[in-house]
Amino acid sequence: MLDKWSIRKICDIIDVNPKESLSKGKTAKKIPMDTLRPFCRDILKYELSEYSGGVKFRNGDTIMARITPCLENGKTAKVSILEDNEVGFGSTEYIVFRAIDGISDEDFIYYLVCSPIVREPAIKSMVGSSGRQRVQTDVLKNLKICVPDLETQCKIGSLLKSIDDKILLNTKINENLAA
Repeated sequence: MLDKWSIRKICDIIDVNPKESLSKGKTAKKIPMDTLRPFCRDILKYELSEYSGGVKFRNGDTIMARITPCLENGKTAKVSILEDNEVGFGSTEYIVFRAIDGISDEDFIYYLVCSPIVREPAIKSMVGSSGRQRVQTDVLKNLKICVPDLETQCKIGSLLKSIDDKILLNTKINENLAA
């Protein structure tokens, strides 16, 4: 099975900070950094705001904090709060990761970005003043990692997603019981 794995640069399997269009002044869903929970896939809150700048994303994209201490604290999430073809936005302090059709799986990408395989080199690449260090995006884009073929990515992503889905369901049940 490992013969289906290969060493690739992240930019060869993931579209990092993909281009999106959102007109200035248009009202859209915004995901502020403080709404992300550490090491939690799901985005539970957003706000409607006029777009004036920031990174843009679509459902299926993974957003990861690129600033200290948010990255170290695990602020990474998979966008799923948007409608079909809707574009949302957030802080300029996010890096957006998008699967490439036929090459990578969006669930696999989320779990890969959350893993130490990506997080540790990202943290080590941070530069800037001590309180405001940021990930060097080019370092991440050129990071070489061992990745499986698309079919295996889909299997891995699906398995891990089912666990997160169960955690989300249990959380909702617990909240209902507590209420």
